[in-house]
Amino acid sequence: MIYTDIALGGVIIAVFFDLYGAKTALLTKSVFWASYAIILPFQLITNWWLTSRNIVMYDPKAIVGRRICSAPVEDLLFGFALVLSVMSLWVYWGRKGYGAKK
Repeated sequence: MIYTDIALGGVIIAVFFDLYGAKTALLTKSVFWASYAIILPFQLITNWWLTSRNIVMYDPKAIVGRRICSAPVEDLLFGFALVLSVMSLWVYWGRKGYGAKK
């Protein structure tokens, strides 16, 4: 399995988790997209920093080859999956009352 497959799989799993697992449906809410718009530039800066200095390197055979800010597009997919998953869990646990002081 190559990094592209893993990144796409992560997005699919995160979307299904959001819509059917946690049932938070963040993808349908503008607050999620506004939050993601704030997070995305920092992800791009971090990816650029790590990849342009060869701190993180990718096997050209494992990625599609297209890059944004020096990082493979797969990083954006993977980052999206992580952000969506974490935010879905945050909302889900908040609804369940986890972490609430008693």
